[in-house]
Amino acid sequence: MNKIILAIIFSIIIGSGIGFFIALNRDMPEIRELETFRPPSITRIYSQDNVLLDKWFIENREIVSIKEIPEYIIKAIITTEDRQFYNHYGISFKGILRAIVKDIIAGKFVEGASTITQQLAKTLFLTSKKTIIRKIKEAFLALQIERRYTKKEILELYLNQVYFGSGAYGVKSAAKKFFNKNLDELTLSQCALIAGMPKAPSYYSPLVNPKISIKRRNLVLKQMFKTGIINKEDYQKSINEKLELGGKENNNTNVSYYVSYIRSVLEEEYGDAIIYKKGITVISTLNYKFQRIAQDAVNNGLAKIHKRNASSKKKFDMPQAALISIKNSTGEILAMVGGMESDNDSFNRATMARRQPGSAFKPILFAYAIQKGYKQNSLLLDSPVLYKGYFGHDWSPENYSKKFKGEMTLKEALCVSQNIPAVRLIEQLGPESVVNFAKEIGINSPLKPNLSLALGTSELSLIELTSAYSTFPNKGVYNEPYGIRDVLDYKDRSIWYKRYEKKIVLSSAKAAIVTDMLESVVKFGTGRRAKSIDHPLAGKTGTTNKFKDALFIGFSPDITTGVWVGNDNNTSIGYKETGSKAALPIWIEFMKKVTKQFNSKKFERPDDIVIVYIDKKTGLMTDKNNNDALEMMFEKGTEPEGLNLGSP
Repeated sequence: MNKIILAIIFSIIIGSGIGFFIALNRDMPEIRELETFRPPSITRIYSQDNVLLDKWFIENREIVSIKEIPEYIIKAIITTEDRQFYNHYGISFKGILRAIVKDIIAGKFVEGASTITQQLAKTLFLTSKKTIIRKIKEAFLALQIERRYTKKEILELYLNQVYFGSGAYGVKSAAKKFFNKNLDELTLSQCALIAGMPKAPSYYSPLVNPKISIKRRNLVLKQMFKTGIINKEDYQKSINEKLELGGKENNNTNVSYYVSYIRSVLEEEYGDAIIYKKGITVISTLNYKFQRIAQDAVNNGLAKIHKRNASSKKKFDMPQAALISIKNSTGEILAMVGGMESDNDSFNRATMARRQPGSAFKPILFAYAIQKGYKQNSLLLDSPVLYKGYFGHDWSPENYSKKFKGEMTLKEALCVSQNIPAVRLIEQLGPESVVNFAKEIGINSPLKPNLSLALGTSELSLIELTSAYSTFPNKGVYNEPYGIRDVLDYKDRSIWYKRYEKKIVLSSAKAAIVTDMLESVVKFGTGRRAKSIDHPLAGKTGTTNKFKDALFIGFSPDITTGVWVGNDNNTSIGYKETGSKAALPIWIEFMKKVTKQFNSKKFERPDDIVIVYIDKKTGLMTDKNNNDALEMMFEKGTEPEGLNLGSP
């Protein structure tokens, strides 16, 4: 009878044990996942000229192969963490017995008895909570890892995975974080310091407790000396080596707005998981040299405005500014400044702000007129006009100069930026048609189809307006602006498949005619300050009511750059701070330096273009010696023969 009872009890114990291990095994992760496992790693963003702009990560980790890891780090880690690493199968029975004894004496968990393999299992698959169940799982996982992987593979995983404190995961990140060095640049002393940290990363971090980290380093060096890894001379030299922490990695604060723009594009394309965990490499379109010039130009320009305002009797807020520069032939964004640099300012005024462009919108209106058959010598009337009941009341547009010039050619009206001829022009063309054309040329912001649109009263972004202008020097081809050239995965394979819009908006001849009109703005009109640059240039100023916004958008044969100045609260920039006074100097400082990088000597003119002299008062052909003569550009076959062409 007693034998039967014992047998039953024994069966129950065995059955319970088997059931426990079956249940435990069901709850265990698949070790095969290690074959495809890749811990969260760093995403890097580079400029087109190979400057590291920023790094994004959840865990600051850089993956390296075991071949790249210094032998001293490997041996120091094994010496301090698991001396029997090469002799056990994942767990150390001696270590377990020793830990049990110490834990019983202390009455709590005081020693873990974990091998490197167990630590890896815990880090990858389990929590840090100290329980018997977790320790059992850890041991089983370690045995499975050892059965499936070589010691080298385990070490590589461990050294890339383990936390070294102060936000550094893996040995490469630790080397950068603490010493700002590559792995192959570390001294023996530095290797020992890093190797001593996994036991208590936060406590032993040299950034937190430098004196304690030195003591820990010296203990590791002592163990290396005792086990014959290093000789006495190296030991003495290393324990006497001063702790010299590396400086902070260079943070390119002058690219923060641009980097935020890139981040928003990537988040829309991929989502957070790939960006912050997969360790991709982003090759941007930014030219870092241009970017530094752009930021300096913005800062200098704003400082000058602030100085002018400081001497004024009226108080004005310190304005903000934005700049964006685009490569005409591709749409690549070469430089982007979203405002004066600030650590807590995430509002990018180059892409996010919607502001009235003022007269900087006029080139889009005049380009549409050229497309519809108007000529540079088509006449527009500059005289007082009243629109009854417009905007709910009578509206009479005014010129900035308060003066009227009578009949004037299309080219001169744009050159001197008269408002009334522009309003008469949009009335003739139809506001709805102008809105549709603006969409074709890259303006995606909603525009109000009314007559005041000619004066730039509808809000839009600087990036939209600048990319629209780039169509003119690009032979009438609009390129959607973009900031990413390529995205590479961790194996350097391209995963970027986005295609940007590219379309013909104007014929090359008509685009050349618009470019010629905007060249006259620089030569004779509101942009003539830019003549100080020895390079072919064209562009247009913009100023809104009460000097709330000042713009200059202009281009060379190679790049188009837009500058906006204003206040976020939509108040006045300062006394008579026009586009020519506030925005153009920033544009000039930038373009004067960057245009030196390009060899273009002039804007291209298609073969079907002719140049004739036109009397700016009558719109008729004249002799070049006429004081009122202007060079005007026409498509072959449309040039005047002494007759006033007028409107089509």
